[in-house]
Amino acid sequence: MEARVVLITAPDEETARRLARGLVDEGLAACVNLIDRVQSIYRWEGAVEETVEVLMIAKTTSSALEAAEKWLIANHPYDVPEFVALDPESVEPAYLAWLVGQVGGQAE
Repeated sequence: MEARVVLITAPDEETARRLARGLVDEGLAACVNLIDRVQSIYRWEGAVEETVEVLMIAKTTSSALEAAEKWLIANHPYDVPEFVALDPESVEPAYLAWLVGQVGGQAE
């Protein structure tokens, strides 16, 4: 099992907290960090938009990635939620062991 870092945006803190809690409660992420008030500039339906969002940084495993994405799509208010998975080059071994132990509902 390998670690993955997933970038997700949410429209507000309440939504981000609900999504983060759901991912952790469902055993789909070991940890989700919330960074409030990120400025997002993007093209949507032909227009350039600017909005303030909450950036979520979820730590999960490669084996849970597909289930996490499906859960997020089913529970996110956006029509097209951001779900960008990154493969870290290095993860501290003790942290990786903790992360793997948390994903899949195998809490310590």
